[in-house]
Amino acid sequence: MNTEQQVSTDTPAAEPKPERSLWGYLRMGLTWGFVSLVAALGAVTLIVPAVAGATPLAVLTPSMEPTLPVGTLVVVKPTPVQDVRLGDVITYQIKPGDPTLVTHRVVEVRSISTGDIEFLTKGDNNDATDPTVVTAPQLKGKVWYSVPLAGFISMAVGTMLGPIVVPVVGVLLLGYAGYTVISGIVGSKRKKRAAATQPELAPEA
Repeated sequence: MNTEQQVSTDTPAAEPKPERSLWGYLRMGLTWGFVSLVAALGAVTLIVPAVAGATPLAVLTPSMEPTLPVGTLVVVKPTPVQDVRLGDVITYQIKPGDPTLVTHRVVEVRSISTGDIEFLTKGDNNDATDPTVVTAPQLKGKVWYSVPLAGFISMAVGTMLGPIVVPVVGVLLLGYAGYTVISGIVGSKRKKRAAATQPELAPEA
């Protein structure tokens, strides 16, 4: 006795995608949050100063607390003396040609008989003004913006190597952020390809 086997022509229903767990969403959020933080830190310590011709420096003393605590990274933008105003925070050499830098607030602007401009400065945390005036050859620029705690990287390697190491660390952070993003995209595409090429189960007889 022959029996005919009916073969179903219906397309097998696609398996529902597994729902992402709460931990999965949390991990994804933390990953992207960290990548964003790393990218932002790399940008403010490397890209923005480089584009603007500014210099990142670490605050080493408490003379500007609480405005600029020890360990703050200040980005100093070159500024003509005529553009410095009362209340600006400037970075200057103690003496012309001396590599030692000070970052203090301008408390008085003087125009002397020769037509030159001089500044009296003072640390926010100091009781008295600085003993010497600041002249144009000493001025390195105004503090454009600051990043709390980022200066500790510079302090950890020393004041001489700090301005070099901070941008290098910024490059590494940006590179890591880019690697994380690209790895996530590639991994997602591989999973989709693997799911698309997975063999279908034969229908039961």
